[in-house]
Amino acid sequence: MSNIITAPALDIARIRADFPLLEGEMRGKPLVFLDSAASSQKPQQVLDALDYYYRHQNANVHRGVYELSQQATDAFELGRERARHFLNAGSTQEVIFVKGCTDGINLVASSFGRKFLREGDEVIISAMEHHSNIVPWQLACEYSGAILKVIPINDRGELIMEEYKKLLSERTKIVSIVHVSNALGTINPAKEIIDLAHERGIPVLLDGAQATPHMKVDVQALDVDFYTFSGHKVFGPTGIGILYGKKKWLDAMPPYQGGGEMIATVSFEKTTYNELPFKFEAGTPDISGAVGLGVALEYIEQIGQENISAHEQQLLEAATKQLLAIDGLRIVGTAENKASVISFLIEGTHPYDLGTILDKLGIAVRTGHHCTQPLMDRFEIPGTVRASFAVYNTMEDVDKLVAGVKRAANMLR
Repeated sequence: MSNIITAPALDIARIRADFPLLEGEMRGKPLVFLDSAASSQKPQQVLDALDYYYRHQNANVHRGVYELSQQATDAFELGRERARHFLNAGSTQEVIFVKGCTDGINLVASSFGRKFLREGDEVIISAMEHHSNIVPWQLACEYSGAILKVIPINDRGELIMEEYKKLLSERTKIVSIVHVSNALGTINPAKEIIDLAHERGIPVLLDGAQATPHMKVDVQALDVDFYTFSGHKVFGPTGIGILYGKKKWLDAMPPYQGGGEMIATVSFEKTTYNELPFKFEAGTPDISGAVGLGVALEYIEQIGQENISAHEQQLLEAATKQLLAIDGLRIVGTAENKASVISFLIEGTHPYDLGTILDKLGIAVRTGHHCTQPLMDRFEIPGTVRASFAVYNTMEDVDKLVAGVKRAANMLR
């Protein structure tokens, strides 16, 4: 693992105290939560913000002239401004509230696809994509007659960049790549991917679901055209997420859905559409979700994303070293640059059985294909056990994981 920086002395005990659920038990054992790649726990600050909104500010946004509606609108739009700051987007017009990362990708695949994809065009994804960055593009290709191209990976779980370069052509209309793999932890070379595509005038979407919880993302420095992530993976509520898009692309794309809010005028003969970002936000939005997401992003920035990255890298390095010392254990995904995910298998055991025993020990991990079935096919495995870290995890969690895996392996073999 490279790019390891020295972590400042984060007060992890104080951080853990912000997360009430971590004080609980599972199966009668103190909870060791190692499934943050699926969904992170929520700090008290986010829970308080949600509670305050519903107790004191609950009203619909944008259309009310009364004071309560204006307060709700201000709280909602503060969430957008916090998301803009979090990503360093140039304008809140480029920050669209969506249901989550999957919804953000579907929005682009549907809207961009209708506008720009034609028969014979090509869309590039990679072999390590989550299903949410495969299926929307398959649908777009089916509707348009375009062709899906896939960048292969090597045995370490890294993109083969020479093959990516070969795939780029005048037929390529968009590249859509995961920033950090949810199953392998691989950090893809996003800037290089974008620069190579832009040399040919091709826009790039990055799936940032697994990147935003663990590293600083600057959409202007990346020069990325679309970037999307989910609120529930960054300590925010479920059902809310962000799609960033460059204004030039969002202006050129048709609305994704029709309804209230996204219109300027409506008659039975013709509808004109609202300005950005509301053009892509049909219907009453998830107001409380936006409020909670804004607080969650502020929480991350207060800790410092560089500090979070450094702490998690220390956990990742320690867990990797200790797990590899277990007889028969193999880590799937050994890229040079990784975020805080370890997928592994133990010879002679099924990942589901291993995960079930860990559950009985109070250790929450994910088992299965992690919504990356083509990736599992690439490695010719049914799935893995995945442990994933967040800033609230500790070296004690790592020790309990390693001890639990040893115990489970001895029981199963």
